[in-house]
Amino acid sequence: MKNIILYHGSTKVIERPMLGFGNPKNDYGWGFYCTENLELAKEWASTEQNNGFANRYELDLDELTIFHLNEKPCHILNWLSILLKNRTFVLSQGLPFEARRYLLDNFLPEYESYDIIIGYRADDSYFSFANAFLNNTISLEQLRKAMMLGKLGEQVVLKSEKAFERIVFKESIAVDSNFYFPKRMARDRQAREDFQKEKSLASAADAVYMIDILRQNWTNDDPRLQSVIP
Repeated sequence: MKNIILYHGSTKVIERPMLGFGNPKNDYGWGFYCTENLELAKEWASTEQNNGFANRYELDLDELTIFHLNEKPCHILNWLSILLKNRTFVLSQGLPFEARRYLLDNFLPEYESYDIIIGYRADDSYFSFANAFLNNTISLEQLRKAMMLGKLGEQVVLKSEKAFERIVFKESIAVDSNFYFPKRMARDRQAREDFQKEKSLASAADAVYMIDILRQNWTNDDPRLQSVIP
């Protein structure tokens, strides 16, 4: 049996997380979004107007199925496809619209049956990176690198009733937004600045863009992905 400590940043104390609450338009749909990083939870709990709480829990992973988007065989296009499935993207007709359809048809993994999903958190800066890729303004390699900017870390998302039965509330830690909200904004700002530097670099002649994936009919198990996504 393996237990892990999780934190959920919120403006409220949440002693009993429940399935079906929250925003269905979050990264991975309905679920309870947590992190193993206390400092990140404190940042996520902070708003410009209100203080918050980092709620601490213990989760028993015994017999829970876990879908880990940051471990092989998954790759960045699987993460992006799930994001496209759940989040609201405002896409223009033409390449971005066609790119969304193609990614959903070819790279969306079967993730809904799992108890837990682990993957990147799509803050506003990450959301803009995904949009840039769909609009063909950054390469696949640049998108992969962008996911490591800002060190937003991984989120652990409870998706099933079975998972909710195994999480136990331990305490709530008060968060001072005067300290943590600026940290949150600074992290996002740094990610954007680093992204602009990466974006300004000339791509290699053999860089892969969204238009290449479409034209060359890449698939989820395409061997060409191995040369782009290590």
